Amino acid sequence: MTSATPPPSPTGPTLFGDVLALARRSWIRQMADGLHRRGYDDYRPSDAAVFRRLLRGPAPVGRLVGVLGVSRQAARKIVEGLEQRGFVTTGRDTADARRVIVSLTPPGEAYARSVVEVVETLNRALTRQVDPDDLAAARGVLLAVIAGEGGGRPPAD
Repeated sequence: MTSATPPPSPTGPTLFGDVLALARRSWIRQMADGLHRRGYDDYRPSDAAVFRRLLRGPAPVGRLVGVLGVSRQAARKIVEGLEQRGFVTTGRDTADARRVIVSLTPPGEAYARSVVEVVETLNRALTRQVDPDDLAAARGVLLAVIAGEGGGRPPAD
């Protein structure tokens, strides 16, 4: 198998960051399309990370900060949006009233499972298109990019 390469740029070689940005935009569009076909028309890029974590059980907003790689305030706004969309509920931690716990609603659990299924479908399609060694190398490069941002640490789950 051969890996897909971007077309040559008319102004010179395509820079890695440009390809990375285009790939992210394409992945998000493919996620949105896959979820649209399943009846979900309001996919947001933060949904995948949040739902994959919440499928393992309720979590405090602070845990979602690490998953999303955003500030606590940004995580709260994301959670508020999910709550307005009917996918999560929030409540105070019984052991520590300062902590807000986020839980999936039944519609949120169905949406979360659809998100995971679409991710798995896209991953399977990619493994059919790209040589496994190329995928392993790309994963290594992407993890290095992530580690460079986080001071050498991969993002928290």
